[in-house]
Amino acid sequence: MKISQSFFVLFLFLATAIYGNSSFDSFIEQQIEILDKMNEDNNVTQEQIEELVSYQEKLYEAALDEIMVNKKEYINNINLYDSNIFSLQKIININKRAGNTYAVIRDEVKIKSFLLLKAERLMLKEVLQALDKPSLKEFEKHLDDIIVANQIKVEEIYKKDYTPYLKIDSPSKTLAQAKQSIRRFYLLKEINVDTISYIYKYERKMYRLNKYTKYHLIKMVIYINNIDIVKHINPVLDDYGLNVMKIVFMLLLSIIIYFFRKIVYVALESYILKIDILSKYSKEILARLKKPIEAAIIIININMIIYVYNDFSSIDLITSIFNIIYALLFTMMFYIVVNTVATIKLSEVPTSKKQIKNELVNVGMKIINFIIVIVGILLVLHFAGVNLTAVLSGLGIGGFAVAFAARDTISNFFGTLSILFSDVFSQGDWIVVGEHEGVVVEIGLRVTTIRTFDNALIAIPNGTFANTDVKNWDRRTLGRRIKMSVGVKYDSKREDIQNAVAQIREMLDKHPGIATVNTKYEHKHWHAPKLVSKDDHDGVKRTLLVYIDEFGDSSINILVYCYSKSVVWHEWLAVKEEVMLNIMEIFEKNNLEFAFPSLSLYHETEACSKSN
Repeated sequence: MKISQSFFVLFLFLATAIYGNSSFDSFIEQQIEILDKMNEDNNVTQEQIEELVSYQEKLYEAALDEIMVNKKEYINNINLYDSNIFSLQKIININKRAGNTYAVIRDEVKIKSFLLLKAERLMLKEVLQALDKPSLKEFEKHLDDIIVANQIKVEEIYKKDYTPYLKIDSPSKTLAQAKQSIRRFYLLKEINVDTISYIYKYERKMYRLNKYTKYHLIKMVIYINNIDIVKHINPVLDDYGLNVMKIVFMLLLSIIIYFFRKIVYVALESYILKIDILSKYSKEILARLKKPIEAAIIIININMIIYVYNDFSSIDLITSIFNIIYALLFTMMFYIVVNTVATIKLSEVPTSKKQIKNELVNVGMKIINFIIVIVGILLVLHFAGVNLTAVLSGLGIGGFAVAFAARDTISNFFGTLSILFSDVFSQGDWIVVGEHEGVVVEIGLRVTTIRTFDNALIAIPNGTFANTDVKNWDRRTLGRRIKMSVGVKYDSKREDIQNAVAQIREMLDKHPGIATVNTKYEHKHWHAPKLVSKDDHDGVKRTLLVYIDEFGDSSINILVYCYSKSVVWHEWLAVKEEVMLNIMEIFEKNNLEFAFPSLSLYHETEACSKSN
C-alpha cells in the first residue's frame, strides 16, 4: 500500500512535469496530503485506503504510458531545479548572517528536496536511455548500475538527520515551516525507495513498451491495452508471460511470413537468374531448395514468436540454437545448389565428348562436398561459442595422433590418388583383383566398389591396390584373343591335314572379324613421353597363327591362335562361334575327323603267336 501510493506520487509528478512546474507543485501537494492522511489520520478506514491505492495504481499506469509515449521529451527536457536551488542558497546566506537558524534549516531541507528530485529525474532519464540496450539482460545489468549510482547520491543527500527538529516544541512560525519541509523531505525519501522497487517490478513491461516505441507502435499498443476487455484478459495471460498484444503480434508475424513465402521464392529466383552460372538451372535449383526454404521459414517464424514472447529481446542460449540451425540450413542449401548444378552440367555433356574421367568428377565432387561439410561444421562450432582459433591451432598438435589413429583411412585416400593418377582402371572396367573379378562401379575416397558377375557388390579399400596385382580386361583397343587346339585323328592323311591348316589360315586372314597384320589402326592422341610400344600401350593385337602344334596322346593337334577385332564380349563370342563353324566346314571338305580321347589295347600273347 505504501509503495503504491509513493510511486504514484513520483510518476504522476514526472508525467506532468513537462507541462510546467506549477502542475508538478499542485500535484505533489495533493499527494503529500493523501500520504499524510493515509499514514497519520486514524479516521481513514481500510476500505478507503484500498480505494486510494487502487486509484493511485490506475494513475500510475497512466503516468507510465504517458512517459513511454513521450520518451524523447522526458529524456531531452529535464527540469534540474538549478534556479530554485540557486535562489534558496542566496536566502540561506542571508538568514545565516541574520542568525535565523530555523529559516536556514527550512531552506536547507528544501534544497535537498530539490536535489533528491533532480537525482530521481536523472535516474529516470538514464533508465529510459538504457531501455535501448539490445537485450533485456544487458538492460537489467545497466539498470543495476543506475540504481546503485542513485542510491549513493541519495545517501549523501540524507547524510544529515533532521528528525530532532520535529520534536522541538515552539510557537515559532519559522520552525513550523521547517517541520513541514522536513516531513516533505522524508516523504520524498520514501518515494525514492518505492520508485526503485516499482522500476524493478515493471522493468520487463518498460522494456517491452520501449520496443513498441522503436517500431512507432506505442500509441496503438497503449490504446489496445486500455480497452476494457483487454484489461480483463491481460492479467490472466500475464501468468503465462503473455498479453493480448503479444498474441496479436505473433499471429500477424505468422500470417505475414506465411504469405511472404511466394515473394521469397520470386526474389530468390530473380536473384539466381542474375548469376550467369546459375541462371539456366534456376528452376531445378528452386525445386530442390523448396523443402529447405520452407523449413527455414518455419524456423524463422518460431524464432520470431520466441523473440516476441520474450518481450522483443533475445536469449543467448536460444539465439545460439537458432544460429546453429540456420548454419545447418545454409550448408544444406549450398550443398544442394552445388550438386544440382554439377548434376545438370554433367548430364548435358554427351558421354562420347567427356574429356574428364567419371571417377575424377566423382572424387572431385566428393572433395567439394567434404569441404562444404567442414565449413558447415565450422559455422556450427562458431555459433555454438567454440573458439575456432584454438580448435584450428590444436589440430596441428593433435594431427599426429589423429594421423596415427586414422592411418588406414589416410592410406586409402592416397590409394585413391594413386588409382586416379596411375590410370590403372576406370569406372566400368572389367578387372580382376586377387580373388575378386567384376566391373568397377565407383572409385570413392576410401573404397572402390566392384559388381561381380554373379551380381554381388564388393567394396575393396583403395589402399589394397598399392600391393595387389590388378588385371584390367578392358584396357585393350583392338584384338581379343581366340585360342584353341583342334585335334584330328592319327589315321588322317598328311596332305589333308596340310590343306586344312592352309585353308584355316586363309579363312582367318580374310575373316572380317579377325585382326591381321593388314588391319589398319590409327593411334589417337599419342603424346606419351615414354619409350614404349604404341600397340602395347593402346592394347592392339593382330597376331594370327595356325600350325600343326603337337602329337597328342590321341590326336594330332592344330594350334589356332588369333584375335578378334572387337573386344566386346558378345561380339567376340559371335566371331569365335563363326570361326569354329568355318573350321568344322574345312574339316568336312578335307575328310578330317575331330579326334577325341581314346585308348587302344594290344594283347601281347596274340602278338607273339602271330610272329611265330
